Amino acid sequence: MLNKYKMKNLRSYICVFLLFMATKNNAQEFEVTVTGKGKPVLLFPGFACTAEVYKGIVNELSSHYEVHSFTFAGFGKVPPITFPWLPKIKDALQVYIQKNHINKPVIIGHSLGGVLGLWLTAEEPKAYSKLIVIDALPATGAIMMPNYKSENITYENPHNKKIIEMNTRDFTNMAKQMVQSMSLNKEVHQQLTDWMVMSDRSTFVYGYTDFLKLDLRDKLADITIPVSIYAATYPFGMEVKQTNYKTQYANLKNYTLNFAENSGHFIMYDKPEWFLKQIKSELSIK
Repeated sequence: MLNKYKMKNLRSYICVFLLFMATKNNAQEFEVTVTGKGKPVLLFPGFACTAEVYKGIVNELSSHYEVHSFTFAGFGKVPPITFPWLPKIKDALQVYIQKNHINKPVIIGHSLGGVLGLWLTAEEPKAYSKLIVIDALPATGAIMMPNYKSENITYENPHNKKIIEMNTRDFTNMAKQMVQSMSLNKEVHQQLTDWMVMSDRSTFVYGYTDFLKLDLRDKLADITIPVSIYAATYPFGMEVKQTNYKTQYANLKNYTLNFAENSGHFIMYDKPEWFLKQIKSELSIK
């Protein structure tokens, strides 16, 4: 039989081990940094980006709010998780908010992060106070694919296979081409490229498949909180963007739509002063 001293040590070891495992599991879906004090604000980055994408506003926000800045699994230095990736991210965010007793936060989400914000607020509209969406649509796949049907999108397809098997040089060249239309600010092109190259390749491919598969257009009717949407006009132009946004957000009851003219997808980089001004206005920061 174990004596009392050994039993105590064993229980301590088990507790430490379980705590380690719980922390490890909680950290799998994302890494989060908390700064500032006050009402909570959650910052969700776009696909393949890290929390650093919000560096232009996080200090200002942290002076007035408790800011939770996220980097999702498979991006930056956060290890990848198993698939389906996007539903696990969403579920883990709900657990994080509940376990940390985060009361009615404001969500600010760019691109994929904005879509996650739509998903969360549609499922639990009373749990949040406001949603700010930055250049994101509830069904991105419907814009990109003719005859779009979510159920027809699968992980195994020739396009995914090609990118999974691509060598680093070719992948880097592809990333460099992609960022050209994402931002008019050439100074950030290298950073955007580096984030793509740094990402876990499977997450980059299959996580984006999850993203394209997601169609929240019908669920928008369940969102009851105010939603502010900021959309970039480049490269498609104002008329096309207005049509796409008004069509895709038709089921959303309470929202405002504002356009960042002459800006690419990364509004925070192309129009940083304008972007900060809009966010401060949304959060009543003087």
